[in-house]
Amino acid sequence: MKAAVLHEPKTPLVIEDIGLRKPKAHEVLIKTAFSGLCHSDLHFMEGHLPFPLPAVFGHEASGVVEQVGSEVTYVKPGDKVITCLSVFCGTCDNCTQGHQVICLDENVKTLPGKLDRLTWNKPQKLNTGMNLAAFAEQMLVHENAVVKIREDMPMDKAALIGCSIITGVGSVIRSAKVEPGQTVVIIGCGGVGMAAINGAYIAGAGRIIAVDTNPAKLQLATKLGATDIINPSDGDIVERIKDLTSDGVHHSIDCIGHKRTAEQSFEMLPMGGTATIVGLVTKGVKLELGGWEFSRQRKIQGAWMGGNHFRVDMPRLIEFYLQGRLHLDEWVSEIIDIEQINEGFDLMRQGKGVRTVIDFKI
Repeated sequence: MKAAVLHEPKTPLVIEDIGLRKPKAHEVLIKTAFSGLCHSDLHFMEGHLPFPLPAVFGHEASGVVEQVGSEVTYVKPGDKVITCLSVFCGTCDNCTQGHQVICLDENVKTLPGKLDRLTWNKPQKLNTGMNLAAFAEQMLVHENAVVKIREDMPMDKAALIGCSIITGVGSVIRSAKVEPGQTVVIIGCGGVGMAAINGAYIAGAGRIIAVDTNPAKLQLATKLGATDIINPSDGDIVERIKDLTSDGVHHSIDCIGHKRTAEQSFEMLPMGGTATIVGLVTKGVKLELGGWEFSRQRKIQGAWMGGNHFRVDMPRLIEFYLQGRLHLDEWVSEIIDIEQINEGFDLMRQGKGVRTVIDFKI
């Protein structure tokens, strides 16, 4: 099968012919339908996040089950599914306390370099990126990395729910716990940021302020629920937000993860406000925050994959889409073949579009 392989950081992905071993007892073989290009993948490609190479990345995907292991009961061949990188065991301390997204079981959420699912005719081990490896025509995953979806859900839109949508919406609803009427700032209007804006709208936020340097993305943000837009090129965003709101915002959601945007997300809070950092901050970067501000009950927290319970959340997000409340039709800006994957990431580097999706034409 065809797959896009990263051999070295800062080099183009290479289309290779690879294989998969047979599913073990709790594994599922999936024919990939669509796979979205996510900024997290770009972090690995640029070397900002360490990972053993060569590897196949990709983690935002939909597909159809082809084969299941002997112990799998949740899905069967022919089921339409979405994959999710927050695979869970269901029995560790974190899972049993309702935090499946940070499952502790390394036999299920396998550490980088430990999986042996991918095969090829080269001497180096081919690694599975983030337990999924969705930049390939087939995926072999743990059964607790998939969720069944209804037959009438379009598969290109379904793929987006696997990462950007569940992360953005979840960061607002599950991590920040935004309440109706509250004011929210979303910093960064990429895929996750747009999902956060739509999530804030669904949650009933009274004022939703979108921040981005791209005018086209800001205009799309207004269609998804933003009541105000701010371009950082026009001046300091903290001052402008405080002018707009008289004191600050109940919640700031940083979907970029740069040092300065994370610091600004804290600086724009009033007493009792909460900053949630969703974007991946480069390892080793230190934030500078005024210590006195914590005595005013300002809070800053991280969020991983929107703190999701994906087998509950994803079917609900599909219902929101089919009801017209989750606006995914505007999201897919490019549909490409696997051979065009490097061009797709070039568009991401240029800040063009919201989501590029690979169509495997199953």
